Amino acid sequence: MKSKSKMIKLTGTSYALMAVLREFGEMTSYDIKQAMESSIQNFWPVPHTTAYEEPARLAAAGYLAARQEEGGRRRRVYSLTEVGRQALAEWAAERETAPPQLRDEVMLKVFAGADPGSLIAERIVWHRTKLEELRGYLALVRENEGFVGSERTLIAGIAYEEKMLELLESFGGAGGPS
Repeated sequence: MKSKSKMIKLTGTSYALMAVLREFGEMTSYDIKQAMESSIQNFWPVPHTTAYEEPARLAAAGYLAARQEEGGRRRRVYSLTEVGRQALAEWAAERETAPPQLRDEVMLKVFAGADPGSLIAERIVWHRTKLEELRGYLALVRENEGFVGSERTLIAGIAYEEKMLELLESFGGAGGPS
């Protein structure tokens, strides 16, 4: 999207950060990092440094407003501007999307010849833990009547974790097909 303010390239991560601010409201960079970790990180991995670098870039271009806290640590607090809201809405309304990507180091190691036994067993434990985490987030969103987008992405994340568990358990969880 071409901004009516300063021209910068907006990335998926730019839109992710703006969506987090739209969802949770005004935040410091640290708060943005924490919110990303408990929400979009489950389906859109973002480097930790992004929460510190991207807000300043988006603010300089007019997509975010920034203010300095008066007291305490005098942190910068960011919020979405009307230009940012408009850019986010236009991007979300676009029908074109990039294809999904799966990056799973266990699968890469198995492809490279590793014995899948212990790798898959450990990954099953990880997916079970993630599944419970997502179910907990979903319960909180529903309890607080949160943003419908959060509920939908959590439902998708839960379905993904359930399918991954089904797949990995079909491998026997310890090396090969059962």
